[in-house]
Amino acid sequence: MRSELTRLQRIEQHLLGPAPTAEAAAAWQLERLLDPALAADAAAQQQLYQGLQRAGRRQLRQELQAIHRQLYGPPPGGWLRAAAGELRALLRRFRR
Repeated sequence: MRSELTRLQRIEQHLLGPAPTAEAAAAWQLERLLDPALAADAAAQQQLYQGLQRAGRRQLRQELQAIHRQLYGPPPGGWLRAAAGELRALLRRFRR
């Protein structure tokens, strides 16, 4: 396996794997201190995972809202807000 892939696999194993033993955690910390690029790569990978998790939650929320709209219709007051917006727009036109 290429060295970059091995490095990425080690980072993923640390970030996603089971909780390391105290010795393994200490070894990882020492490695990160001795190799600043490893620390930067691990931080970037962690940010990537967090971004993917947020995007997944946002997509799931949108899908659940769409299902809710299909089952129960638009939220109450939706038509009222739209009508009020239209009235405001008409009033602005007449004030000019």
